[in-house]
Amino acid sequence: MIRPIELVIFDCDGVLVDSERIAVGVQVALGATLGWPLTSEEVITRFIGRSHADIGAQVAAQLGEETAAVWSKRFEELHREAVDAELVPVDGIFEALQSITLPTCVASSGSHDKMRHTLGRTGLYEHFAGRIFSATEVGRGKPAPDLFLHAAHRMDVDPAACVVIEDSRPGIQAARAAGMRAFGYAGGLTPAERLEGPDTVIFHDMRKLPTLLGEQ
Repeated sequence: MIRPIELVIFDCDGVLVDSERIAVGVQVALGATLGWPLTSEEVITRFIGRSHADIGAQVAAQLGEETAAVWSKRFEELHREAVDAELVPVDGIFEALQSITLPTCVASSGSHDKMRHTLGRTGLYEHFAGRIFSATEVGRGKPAPDLFLHAAHRMDVDPAACVVIEDSRPGIQAARAAGMRAFGYAGGLTPAERLEGPDTVIFHDMRKLPTLLGEQ
């Protein structure tokens, strides 16, 4: 028997804020400058949904620790500048949140500082304040289940009663590994076929999420 939903866990980048496009552009530019040419598709496959530490490890394996440190610092600077200039909320997210009455929280691979910035810039921070969790709080990032299990524990909800809203393959894998239901938002950069999996609900319009959750 399927448990009633008691908690909706949102990823941040690409689900609440349209920041993945910005991040991919910055990563491509850094790769071209620092010696690891990457296409947008390669960045999406390698980096989207991964923690800052995991991305750093990939860069270090390719270019060495010193260059990885430069890459990380430059990414933070360039990403912040681009967010201030270009960031918008994901289309339809405000309408969806207005209709969802279930408890919600955020669980993201990004740091708390990054989420304060991106969610703050788009007017979403106050909606989730006090219910925001970062991969920096756990030992392993996505696709490991640690972050989602941590969020469920902090929200005092059984994992089997949680639904995760994700837009990346590592995020979907983490949700399934945590024993949670997974909803794959395919309205962003990751193709729907990369989000598909056992019992994963794929959707393209954030405004339809409340209906999918049984809220309307």
